[in-house]
Amino acid sequence: MRDYKNRPPLSYYRTALPGLDYSELQGKLIVIEGPDAVGRSTQIRRLKPWLEEFGHAVLDTGMARSALAGKGIKEAKAGNTLGPITMTLYYATDFADRLENEIIPALRAGFVVITDRYIFSIMARAIARGENRTWIERTSGFALVPHAVFYLRAEVKDLISRVVVGRGAFDYWESGLDLHFGGDMYDSFVRYQSRLIQVFDDMSAPYGFQVINASQSPVRVFESLQTAISKIVQMEAPRARRSPVVAAAVRRRRPSSRG
Repeated sequence: MRDYKNRPPLSYYRTALPGLDYSELQGKLIVIEGPDAVGRSTQIRRLKPWLEEFGHAVLDTGMARSALAGKGIKEAKAGNTLGPITMTLYYATDFADRLENEIIPALRAGFVVITDRYIFSIMARAIARGENRTWIERTSGFALVPHAVFYLRAEVKDLISRVVVGRGAFDYWESGLDLHFGGDMYDSFVRYQSRLIQVFDDMSAPYGFQVINASQSPVRVFESLQTAISKIVQMEAPRARRSPVVAAAVRRRRPSSRG
């Protein structure tokens, strides 16, 4: 796997999509990655209002949400009939549509874009299903280089407890049942997610992932994300953003400290 970690943010990894304008991007692109049930959505729900509190416009996006392919992916997955290559191309189409019509316009407008999974999840799922690593790496090369990729990493045993407690059931696709590991969803989940985590681990260094231990409490994970993101996005205290007129008015209202 080639080394991409020194690519500048908001450049593309290999080849630009034809006709897509990658210029004049001034926002920040932050990716939250990791396996199923690791807590990505929970953290994004906390990060968005936190960033907005400090005056940042935020776009929250994620896999299978595009107008072009999102509905089709959900319908195709409902039938449990998708082959690995079809699945990969479906998700790549979804990503390309969101990149062109959501992510790039938001970055051009100066938004902070937080995405729940990115091209890395598409690649990891494909590789875990036995697809050619070089092919999927080239296919994904039109993606923008993020300012940061936060890889929420947990062991399979932690994922199992979260699925059982949070959902009460294993998902067909996230258990890798299409790989014919067996009829037992538990064993299949363990084997598939173990493969997925290994692929993410292998991608971590070449793509410059920042690894966060997601086995710790969600509060600790959020604090780690806040610390890291504060170094990327200018976090000016709300009080410091007050205009001089407002600040003067606040000072006048304060009681004197003289005794």
